[in-house]
Amino acid sequence: MKILHTMLRVANLDRSLSFYLDVLGMRLLHRTDYPEGRFTLAFVGYCEESEGAVLELTHNWDTAAYEPGNAFGHIALAVEDAYAACAQIKARGGKITREAGPMKHGSIVIAFVEDPDGYKIELIQTGTN
Repeated sequence: MKILHTMLRVANLDRSLSFYLDVLGMRLLHRTDYPEGRFTLAFVGYCEESEGAVLELTHNWDTAAYEPGNAFGHIALAVEDAYAACAQIKARGGKITREAGPMKHGSIVIAFVEDPDGYKIELIQTGTN
């Protein structure tokens, strides 16, 4: 078995695609509208689905907003340099909610970013654990 994707419900698909593609540098792998069900699925990621896990952004056309809830934690992305990644994300209009630095009680360098729907994305600097 392997993880295929993580699904996030998004309120505004264009805004979310802009964030994941333009701010985080993912690629749009495929997008399908389902008019009878009144929803759209857009799959984004850094690799093809056959090569690794991706994100499924689900936009239900008749839902204006979602609450992320308190059971969901975050999505984690590996980065070579968390400090540089934060600078790039800020320059592209992204929201950093925790600046890059060592995690509490450890040496791993992390940072947190928030997407347009309030989902948290953790940046983990490779080679710092």
